[in-house]
Amino acid sequence: MRLPALLALTTALAVPASVMAHGAPDSFADLAQTLLPAVVNISSTQNVQTAASDKGPEMPVFPPGSPFEQFFKDFMNRHGHQQGGGGNEDGDPGEDGPDAAPDQQGQADPHDGHPHRMQSLGSGFIVDPSGIVVTNNHVIEGADEITVTLQDGLTLKATLVGHDDRNDIAVLQVHADHKLPSVHFGNSDASRVGDWVLAIGNPFGLGGSVSAGIVSARGRDIQQGPYDDFIQTDAAINKGNSGGPLFDMAGEVIGINTAIYSPSGGSIGIGFSIPSDEARNVVDQLEKFGRPRRGWLGVRIQQVTPDLAESLGLHEADGAMVAGVNHDGPADHAHIQNGDVILTFNGQKLKEMRTLPRVVAETPIDARVPVDIWRAGHRQTVQVVVAEMPDDQKADTPKMSSKPPANPSVDFSSLGMKLSPLTDATRQKFKIDAQQKGIVVTDITPEGLAADHGLKPGDVVVEVARNPVATPADLQKRLDEARTDSKKSVLLLVQGQDGMRWVPLPVPKKS
Repeated sequence: MRLPALLALTTALAVPASVMAHGAPDSFADLAQTLLPAVVNISSTQNVQTAASDKGPEMPVFPPGSPFEQFFKDFMNRHGHQQGGGGNEDGDPGEDGPDAAPDQQGQADPHDGHPHRMQSLGSGFIVDPSGIVVTNNHVIEGADEITVTLQDGLTLKATLVGHDDRNDIAVLQVHADHKLPSVHFGNSDASRVGDWVLAIGNPFGLGGSVSAGIVSARGRDIQQGPYDDFIQTDAAINKGNSGGPLFDMAGEVIGINTAIYSPSGGSIGIGFSIPSDEARNVVDQLEKFGRPRRGWLGVRIQQVTPDLAESLGLHEADGAMVAGVNHDGPADHAHIQNGDVILTFNGQKLKEMRTLPRVVAETPIDARVPVDIWRAGHRQTVQVVVAEMPDDQKADTPKMSSKPPANPSVDFSSLGMKLSPLTDATRQKFKIDAQQKGIVVTDITPEGLAADHGLKPGDVVVEVARNPVATPADLQKRLDEARTDSKKSVLLLVQGQDGMRWVPLPVPKKS
């Protein structure tokens, strides 16, 4: 009786042949041999002025883990030169930090205050036989001189075509008397978790090196910038691999190796690459204009939480909630308002807030696109003409009602906070701008509703339920209306030190 049951279980757990894993390649040698000539080493030097110090000569900086690093520390400590701090000049953030810095090796002048030359080592790859090289911006940032070395030993001086700080991409130009080996970008969107990949670069300045692994994850946000959408891989990526390519098995570049997650500065199998579908657009712009030209919507946004979704009547906590609209910007021209939730942009659904800046940035300038928004319990579509992102975005303070009277603080004990109109005294105490309107939180009850929702003394409540407030009485009126309408929560628009945000507060029972 046991055997039939066992056979039935085995059949139920069998994996269909169509989805069974393919075997690993017998060797990556042929692919590596084809790709290596297009991958280059990049060396950049920068003149650095050291500040005068009475602590004695500085120690040369070596890659983390280098035996010379500890040797020189011991040597200088024995001679009475104590080295301060726990950081190092290659930008290693320490325990379990994302690291996006190249190797830097500097020879410090033994005389205090004298300049010395700092050298950075990284990787790059040629994308055009005419000598167009792609790398990370942090590999060449601030460089006075950039040198590109090919696999055959040919060394060429490089000029900077353009760079993008936010995406950490730079484009260089080298000139040779012959066409150079090159590779091209592939389709990173087609790569799947579990696909084989090759990383080629210049780890620790050793020269061309190949490592293999798989795509570990997609869409990683490592808090490096507003457009984070990294490919994660377990292919070994170390310091000096920055700017090098991540290849798929067709030999196409699907990523630019940019950062690692590591307690030591060396690879532990968690590396991050800029997807090629994002990088290609930036590289094209840098070649054409010498700078990135990003689409701009002109809004400040925040994540839609389940509490916010419930307050707004949304079934799912999707999209990006508008917490501010730039005056005379694209969103303003399209009549997008504070408190709207952007659900889709140009047909792309926004499952989370951080998707919006990236898809807007990748949209062509002057393109007219549909934007689905949620407003007052209804879905509607507006047309937005995307503008070019300005260098300096300044969001306007929302226009509010007239100057509030100087009433004393009011204790909203059911909410766990006290609020007061904005007076000269409260503005001075909490360092609030003279143009700011609303009512200020003067005190918070620990473990109260307001504290639980992140409100702090000095925060200014600008709107309640999409209506401007100028006195605590205005807040009480909106709470009474929400209670009459049997609403479970009410939305507060709050101006804090970190900017505008929407806060859903539960409507307390009337005492």
